[in-house]
Amino acid sequence: MTHGIGRRSLITAAAVMGMLGFAVTPAAVAGPGNSDDAPFRGRIVSMLQHMSVEEKVGQLFVVEVYGRDATTVTATAAANNRRLYGVDTPAQVIDKYRPGGVIYFTTRGPDNFGTPTQVATLSNGLQTAATDQPAGIPLLISTDQEGGALVARFGAPATQMPGQMPLGASRSADHAHRSAEVIGTELAAVGINQDYAPVADVNVNPANPVIGIRSIGEDPQLVAELVAAEVDGFHDGGVAAAAKHFPGHGDTATDSHFGLPEVTHTREQLEAIDLPPFRAAIAEGVDTIMTAHVVLRSIDPSGAPATMSEPILTGLLREELGYDGLIVTDALDMQGATSTYPPNVAPVEAFKAGADMLVLPPQMDVAYDAVLDAVLSGEISEKRLDESVYRILRLKMQRGLFADPFVDAAAAAAIVGAPAHVADAQTITDDTTTLLKNDAGVLPLSSEPRDVLVTGWGVATTSTLGGTIAARGQSVTVRETGLTPSAAVIAEVVAAAANHDLVVVSTNNASNVSATTGLPTASAAAQQAFVQALLASGTPVVVSAMRNPYDISVMTNVPTALATYGYTAASLESLTRVLFGENDPVGKLPVTIPTADRTGVLYPFGHGLGFD
Repeated sequence: MTHGIGRRSLITAAAVMGMLGFAVTPAAVAGPGNSDDAPFRGRIVSMLQHMSVEEKVGQLFVVEVYGRDATTVTATAAANNRRLYGVDTPAQVIDKYRPGGVIYFTTRGPDNFGTPTQVATLSNGLQTAATDQPAGIPLLISTDQEGGALVARFGAPATQMPGQMPLGASRSADHAHRSAEVIGTELAAVGINQDYAPVADVNVNPANPVIGIRSIGEDPQLVAELVAAEVDGFHDGGVAAAAKHFPGHGDTATDSHFGLPEVTHTREQLEAIDLPPFRAAIAEGVDTIMTAHVVLRSIDPSGAPATMSEPILTGLLREELGYDGLIVTDALDMQGATSTYPPNVAPVEAFKAGADMLVLPPQMDVAYDAVLDAVLSGEISEKRLDESVYRILRLKMQRGLFADPFVDAAAAAAIVGAPAHVADAQTITDDTTTLLKNDAGVLPLSSEPRDVLVTGWGVATTSTLGGTIAARGQSVTVRETGLTPSAAVIAEVVAAAANHDLVVVSTNNASNVSATTGLPTASAAAQQAFVQALLASGTPVVVSAMRNPYDISVMTNVPTALATYGYTAASLESLTRVLFGENDPVGKLPVTIPTADRTGVLYPFGHGLGFD
């Protein structure tokens, strides 16, 4: 949406912007990384003049709300909303704080996702609560729909796209664009107008516990190319995009949900590895960049997390990279933030560092009051506050939310999970499965009937895979073992394997090592022992790494191995198509597979076998 303003209005707006401290230059009118905001400038300045400080501070926050309806009081949702905010319903949360944004989660948290019609109705209810406020400012409604098996908040019936590392294995910018476009189209249909995606981290550390397959891969140029395509795809789908996690979370051995990682890259390594995808996203007009709770002493020797680091957010991102879009924090309730900063300090320090929006403070009342007090005391200037609120309002206008923040709830069901979207997901995923080893020539399997044992990690994974194999006329037994199979379970399944013609076993991070001891984790050790016992049974074994592809590094005697980089239904169908030779495995490793001791290379970046 655009709002035309006359020359006289533009001059008035420019004068006011000057008083607010904005540089009124051509560059300021069309800031780096953003579309021309001249059509919105006068209206934004007018709004800033009429907003109270309390309303402006509210716009800085992104909150979670419990429940699937904006106004209905349900016992569990109301109890959680009262615990966090002292009110019963999502709409009352909006009324109380007048936040700038809301983030949706799954049943593991606030339980916002049900049917498409329900999600759309929730979004409309929240937008009604927001626009009924005196300032009438609509919400940015966001979620983490990265695609893939790990971080996709909107499950079935939403189309499950393959995710970042599978896209890296496909090497296709077209696939990356279409994947993001499908995700964006379905989110937009239910009133979610911003996706906290794409992940722009370059995963160069096989031991990374939090990124892994959430990254496109280890090659900065490949990541940059596909991230730029995704930004464009999200825009074509109708949602704002958020590149994350700046300045890069790809070389960490600590999960920032549970601790504060440190990235030891030099400035030269940062330029070569971590920054190219963010530069590409900025050049493509990315709306938002999300911070990382990581220490990067080559830029900020103080050891402050990037989220609270002025040298990183203002010095590097704003001034050096020239980014003028929205900066949002990663969740402030993560240990990477809370372990260092109390709840009344973290939001103030993040804002002072350069963040515009503060996501999920652990104590909302404390956070809101702390930021408000900092403004009223002069610790945060009104000029600085207005700069962030300006960016927030600008994005909302650029996304057309002031014109119409509502969606057609009745139409959502036909868009979410549309047959064409599901077909595209399968087509894209079929180009991602990677054949790592085929030493015994077991693959491709013939169509003749055989008894197949499907085992390993994942109740849904093994069940779904068993079903796809059975659909090829095979007799299938499914025996799921859990992530850490016991000795008794291993013995039982190995005994069963002797009575089958083939074993297909799924692994999940079987190469994991403890960050403290350097030894395999309990689950990794158990999975490794299980695979070795299966090999000793004498029955041919096919191993598929269902998450990180590094599992083969500790199973070098396995003759047949594949990597799927995920366990969506489409991934398991693609795997089965490869097993039976219906598809040639065209996926190529987007990362290097190291030797077990991680001192050498087992399989190089780009490795991948075919049947031709």
